[in-house]
Amino acid sequence: MAIERRPATPVDGLIEQDTDEELSISIENPDSVAIATDDGGMIIDFDPDSMPIGDEGFNSNLAEFMDEDKLQTLGNDLISAFNGDKESRSEWEETYTKGLDQLGLKIEERTTPWAGACGVFHPMLSEAVIRFQSQAITEIFPAQGPVRTKIVGKITSDKEKQSQRVQDYLNYLLTHEMSEYRTETEKMLFSLPLAGSAFRKVYFDPSLDRPSSIFVPAEDVVVNYGASDLETCQRATHVMRKSSNEVRKM
Repeated sequence: MAIERRPATPVDGLIEQDTDEELSISIENPDSVAIATDDGGMIIDFDPDSMPIGDEGFNSNLAEFMDEDKLQTLGNDLISAFNGDKESRSEWEETYTKGLDQLGLKIEERTTPWAGACGVFHPMLSEAVIRFQSQAITEIFPAQGPVRTKIVGKITSDKEKQSQRVQDYLNYLLTHEMSEYRTETEKMLFSLPLAGSAFRKVYFDPSLDRPSSIFVPAEDVVVNYGASDLETCQRATHVMRKSSNEVRKM
């Protein structure tokens, strides 16, 4: 495409120069130029190798729009960072594993100090864990439901009715629709006093077509041991154990 340049307008004190030469401009990617404005202007894409605008949606998988070499580099960096986070808490994992052996839930065949020696542990730790679990579940999950609403600000009749509707619906959702909620909560309360941390993940499950709440053990949430909380940590990884059938459904 050639563009003809007009001669410069004479200005007092300046010498007018002859500008009859043509400036040649070549477009490497003609498809990137489109007349799309109302006044007939042109939109020029300066990155011809990028994906066309509009192909990737808000919820699209960005990995499908990236080059393979960039994906490989990004994947290697993430795996290296994950291994570093896991290594930083290696002492905690070792201590946690040894602590589970003290529950006395596993039968050991001992050969020291002699063959067939008794391998029984005192159930004090197990009793303390179960007592904590039973007392906590009755407090946070009463029979009428775990949700209680509170009105912030001026209390009016409309706000009270709305508050009651929200409370009734959430209690129905947690006690009837989300059938796994109480079971996962009990599992979380059993693990909490042992590991010191426990996590709940609430998300929308597309296979169930409803919200879902699962207990995530502390060993499956990998965070750098020096992080103070999940909101300010540089990286938090959830180790998900899925079958091949679950992966295909997702």
